Amino acid sequence: MASEEYLLIESIQFISALAIGFAATYTLTPPISRFMERHGRVGVDVHKLDKPKIPEMCGLSIVAGVTASALTVIMLKPEYLIEAAAFIASTLTVAAVGVLDDTVVLGPRLKPALTALGAAPILILSVYNSHPVLPFIGGTRLTIIYPILIPIALAVTSNAVNMLDVYNGSMTGTCSVAASAIIVSMLLAGRWAPASLAAGLLGGLIAFHIFNRYPAKVFAGDVGSLYVGASLGVVTILGRVEVAAVAAMMPHIMNAFYGLAAMGRLYERREAKSRPVRILEDGRLEATEDPGAPVTLARMILAGNPMEEYQVTREMIILSIVSGILAIATQILIVWR
Repeated sequence: MASEEYLLIESIQFISALAIGFAATYTLTPPISRFMERHGRVGVDVHKLDKPKIPEMCGLSIVAGVTASALTVIMLKPEYLIEAAAFIASTLTVAAVGVLDDTVVLGPRLKPALTALGAAPILILSVYNSHPVLPFIGGTRLTIIYPILIPIALAVTSNAVNMLDVYNGSMTGTCSVAASAIIVSMLLAGRWAPASLAAGLLGGLIAFHIFNRYPAKVFAGDVGSLYVGASLGVVTILGRVEVAAVAAMMPHIMNAFYGLAAMGRLYERREAKSRPVRILEDGRLEATEDPGAPVTLARMILAGNPMEEYQVTREMIILSIVSGILAIATQILIVWR
């Protein structure tokens, strides 16, 4: 009976976090969008023939919604105060970097360095476990290396998600799938508290996707995409599902790796001499043949045939679903080894 009561309580807390993340983000997105539009914070939707101007930095609603959800987790689970506080502090640090990048444009080297600062609360509060478990191998001892890897991991997840936020719904769609896989992986390991934090993120992503899907009414901006990437990284560390998370985020990692390998260095999308895709007269997207354009996941998807923008996003989400299934399978191997 005690076990049933425990599962009931944890389930209620999990659903509450999900619901608050969704409701807060859904409620805040329209007013933030109107505010940004009034103050000229708009971006051009370059993958449309008519080049509409869309309100930018609306990802602030995700930041507010997920933070509200995390505060709810603290109220419902006071014993998880330190870990949830580390989550809030780390992710808000990266969100601040996103605001800076949206307003003054940080360089391709400075931005990853600043996002790595989001690891500071995790390290200071020591809310990590330096003994990750690997499939087939079991527990490892990375006492010295693991703390060094945390800033690198946050920089990678933040910027990898940021680099995939190019098409309507691509970031919110793929990250919703990745967050779902990470949540399932944590639940398989019985880690309800970090799963509740991730549930708030999932709720925020689903709510924002309603506005960001094709045709997008809002853009998340760097504040939104960097924050989402950092949140995925932090919940992964708190939930101790590092291997599963790498598998779940493989489309984001692949996209970032292809671009870095092609350009030979860290770069901003603005620095590319030519875009990886071009718009045809009928509005479809086609992969460019310019060798100077960066290689991206979208360019590879379009290598076969031209597609509508929403079809490109759909292919990315399908890849994320496959990666999510592999992530869950990996976690099953770890839990039931």
